[in-house]
Amino acid sequence: MRRILSKISVVVLVLMTSSLVVMAQDTDSLKAGVADTARAAGVADAAAADTAALSADLADLDEEPQSLHQVLKTKFIEGSAGFMSLVALALVLGLAFCIERIIYLALSEIDAKKMMKEIDAKLAAGDVEGAKALCEAKRGPVAAMCRQGLLRISSSADSIERSLSSYGSVQAANLEKGCSWITLFIAIAPSLGFLGTVIGMVMAFEQIQDVGDISPTIVASGMKVALITTIFGIIAALVLQVFYNYILSKIEHITSQMEESAISLLDSIARYKER
Repeated sequence: MRRILSKISVVVLVLMTSSLVVMAQDTDSLKAGVADTARAAGVADAAAADTAALSADLADLDEEPQSLHQVLKTKFIEGSAGFMSLVALALVLGLAFCIERIIYLALSEIDAKKMMKEIDAKLAAGDVEGAKALCEAKRGPVAAMCRQGLLRISSSADSIERSLSSYGSVQAANLEKGCSWITLFIAIAPSLGFLGTVIGMVMAFEQIQDVGDISPTIVASGMKVALITTIFGIIAALVLQVFYNYILSKIEHITSQMEESAISLLDSIARYKER
């Protein structure tokens, strides 16, 4: 009987031990699964954080302010192609005339005071031909006018003065050549913009008539085109006006040089004749 009980006890102990081992293994597996789940959750959280950071960066990029060039390009595309092209053409042609005048005036401007001192020194030495050669070697209306006066050095003072005045008027007209075209494009650019505005408003009212309802979306499209053409027309006129005023200032400067040089030349010729 005791042997039977001892065997039963041994069997019970073995069964209990195996059960504890299995439970321990199950516990370890459960802990490992929990750890794996935690690691997976951490990876998911990290991925979510990265995604949120990337979305924030993209949002920041989208919210970055555009440059003036990009804004003007976008608005130019949004405007009416026909009138925006006409405004751009007026701007380009006006700038072409402006650049041509600026180059011409830059080549026409010289150091007039220095040249008049050299001419006076030549005439004081009695070298009329040298003074003429000096004027021929220089460019611009001041040198051309002085050469014209030296060609009539043997005439009377009144004759030389009339010659300088007439030739000076011709040179001043050459300086102003093409400026009338610039003023024309200055007037055309905003006029085209205003014309685009009126046509855009007409388009908006036609859309309202076709739909039969005054909707802000319908009106906004036509009015947007109208206002964009006006803005670009005014911008083109302002740009051309700045260049035109600069050209006028250069013309006034060269004209004043011509007047001062004419007076200096008459004085030098008078001293030459008194010798």
